[in-house]
Amino acid sequence: MTAPSDDATTTMQPHPHTGAPQLLGELLIARCGVRPDDVDRALAKQREEGGLLGEILLRLKHVDEDQLALCLAEQAEMPALRDLPRAEDIPADLVDDLPINFAKQHRVMPLARLADGRVQVAITDPTDLDVLDDIAVLLGAGVEPVVCAPTRVLETINKAYARLRGGAELQHKEKEEGDDEFGESEELVDILDLTDEAPIIRWVNSLLFQAVKERASDIHIEPGEKDVMVRYRIDGVLREAKHAPKQFTSSILARVKIMAGLNIAEKRLPQDGRIRRKIAGKEVDMRVATAPTANGERVTIRLLDRSSVLLGLADIGMGADHLVSMRAIIERPHGILLVTGPTGSGKTTTLYACLSEINSPELNILTVEDPVEYQLEGISQTQINPKIDLTFSTGLRSFLRHDPDVIMVGEIRDRETAEIAIQASLTGHFVFSTVHTNDAAGGITRLVEMGIEPFLVASSLVGLLAQRLVRRPCPECARPVRPSEQAVRQLGLDPERFYAGAYQFPETKGARMLPPGTVLQAVGCPSCLDVGYRGRTGIYELLMLDDKVRRLTLDKADAGSIRSAAIENQMVTLRMDGARKVVLGMTTPEEVMMVTAEAG
Repeated sequence: MTAPSDDATTTMQPHPHTGAPQLLGELLIARCGVRPDDVDRALAKQREEGGLLGEILLRLKHVDEDQLALCLAEQAEMPALRDLPRAEDIPADLVDDLPINFAKQHRVMPLARLADGRVQVAITDPTDLDVLDDIAVLLGAGVEPVVCAPTRVLETINKAYARLRGGAELQHKEKEEGDDEFGESEELVDILDLTDEAPIIRWVNSLLFQAVKERASDIHIEPGEKDVMVRYRIDGVLREAKHAPKQFTSSILARVKIMAGLNIAEKRLPQDGRIRRKIAGKEVDMRVATAPTANGERVTIRLLDRSSVLLGLADIGMGADHLVSMRAIIERPHGILLVTGPTGSGKTTTLYACLSEINSPELNILTVEDPVEYQLEGISQTQINPKIDLTFSTGLRSFLRHDPDVIMVGEIRDRETAEIAIQASLTGHFVFSTVHTNDAAGGITRLVEMGIEPFLVASSLVGLLAQRLVRRPCPECARPVRPSEQAVRQLGLDPERFYAGAYQFPETKGARMLPPGTVLQAVGCPSCLDVGYRGRTGIYELLMLDDKVRRLTLDKADAGSIRSAAIENQMVTLRMDGARKVVLGMTTPEEVMMVTAEAG
């Protein structure tokens, strides 16, 4: 289709004397007959309330939309367009390539392909050059903007997209989705219901749906030399999921960025955003991070299943003995509980489970996190922002002025944060936090190495919980087998007692009854995608600070000595708890040996 005829487009001229664009108020007075007094009153209102002069005059009915569009066009030295083409005359591929959410949010609409290959686009704000850059990326072509009245643009958007997707049914669906000019509704529409979207949008939606279906925790979109590869992280292990031709890279990335509210024109700097969608009936929060690479931008999406926030301590694999000790710790009025382990070991889930256990209207619970992964009802959560000097230490210091009962600090990284946390615990607050160490005893020495006085560590800490995540055998295909004597000894079990079925362990949620002297072996089936495992559970090492451990802390003893003393006091180590989970049919010997290779 060709562009609309010239008589439908009015080309404006610059200021007759200076050659520079005039002020909008002057143009409205000269072109539209607006009285100078009305402009002055609108300017005074703008100084008081803020906003755009044109919108204020429009609201006060001193000018109409078409007149304002004409003056904005002349000011920006762009053409203005009053009569937009009919919806059926707009090329379907242009409508298909521009998401309706984007079009309505920014009030823009592609109209026609010009002879030079560019696309004529109707816009309402000629100063928003970033939007023009975004449109050029989405359409894969240069753009020729024309300024139009907002009502006319929105009317054309509704008609064009309704024609493309099936008439009045779409308008009803968009109304449900909340995609009107005033922003998004709180109600989310399941992406599985949006079957008439453009190809790229459908591809990205299917990517998210498949990730949720397969219980992925992360989606990695990685551009290569010849194609785009998508990998899912499932139960801690990466596997390839999809490939797409190289030419669709920019469209895929642009779609994800639009969903996350990121700048699609910025490709040189890392960006972070969030997506919230309903997928297969579940509300899923997603953290999005982009990073420039040699082959283009890569995107990592962390899926946060809101339903998993409801997990309690019993649901994350703690045995009855650990549950009793943990509940005794977290119900104390003051002190510090540290959860230790490497990245990806489930520390945040454990902290949230602790908070869920004690959360009640009688407690004032505050958290400072990096980032806030899940939003917990009844708990005030703050995300750190180093750019404005909102760090763990500054957030923690501020919290102490808000009369908290319980404080959760995402991580103790430095001496200042550790000192404030200890002072908070000594003045009647209970503090939850994490440190990166391989075992529980290492958390004590880490604090001392940060420069904290040993007597403060000994008097404030009440317990340290080290943990790892191990994969659970698929319930559909796992089979019991008799392990070798060597495998049993590696787990720290006595082969004679094991084969006789003499080991009895505290009740643990998710345990399975196995024939005496057997363990489960991962096999693989369609239910577990032929991996042999489905889901994960935790193994734990809970170190309680008794008198002997406190004396060793005061003497600045090494982590090995503290660990030995704790074991003498019946502490269950990570490998011992892993062995219990093997006997209970909750994991396999291979998993336990792999994740406890360093912790022991």
